[in-house]
Amino acid sequence: MVKLSVEDIIAKIKNEETFEAVSEDYSFTIKIEEYVYYACGAVHNGHQFRQELWDNCLHTEYERWFEEDPETKEMVKSHPIVIAGCDSRFEYDLNRAPETAIYEDAWGKKLWKQPLPIEMHEKSLQKHANFYKVVHALISKLEEKFGVCIVYDMHSYNWKRWTREVPTWNLGTSNVDNHRFGENIESWRAILEKTPLPNGIKSTSKINDTFQGNGYFLKYITQNFNNTLVLATEIAKVYCDELKQIMYPEVVVAVEKYLKLELKKHANTFYTKHKS
Repeated sequence: MVKLSVEDIIAKIKNEETFEAVSEDYSFTIKIEEYVYYACGAVHNGHQFRQELWDNCLHTEYERWFEEDPETKEMVKSHPIVIAGCDSRFEYDLNRAPETAIYEDAWGKKLWKQPLPIEMHEKSLQKHANFYKVVHALISKLEEKFGVCIVYDMHSYNWKRWTREVPTWNLGTSNVDNHRFGENIESWRAILEKTPLPNGIKSTSKINDTFQGNGYFLKYITQNFNNTLVLATEIAKVYCDELKQIMYPEVVVAVEKYLKLELKKHANTFYTKHKS
């Protein structure tokens, strides 16, 4: 792991160099062990919240953690290409467009005691912009090299806030080409449904049940690249006690171990079907 500027990261991608880096402002990490036709993203994995924002924030550390997606990077850590956010979505949300990436309120509660000064606002938006410069360079390289690409967009959600039964896994597909990629979407849903989880946790999976795949990460890639499928993949927070802020590492490990093999196999099938 090295610290690199955005310009240096992009240069390495263009030159097809392998590397593992954190951005020089510590806002995201990227690992490329090998250039392959699939990548994993965890845009809400981060929890960092810079100190100059603390006194002005009305949400507690726990309230922020509750809405983040902890351990989603860990679940895909074994794969060759992984990009993940380090900062909390409460500073800026990588899964929203720039104009809405900085919250004024969050989940029904005002976020800031006083409106953010413009310089703090701009500092956060620059991080957002830098992340997407790297995303653009990465997907450009993968499409250029392989013709097609698949991205596993990993998220988690708070299932206990729902008043009905919800799936362990949800795929959001409302903004991807279901006619072209429907077979790959369904096969990914079927794979997730078979995830062996410990402690008697059942694994179910549905498409567009709790979320429809409206995130900016998916939309940005889909709207800028014609041959990349983004699978917005949400796991219910069965891997922690979301109300007590306790992690269940054995569940995270079980998911990571299963996806280590099954995600790669799914990506291989996708590439075999869609390559030129």
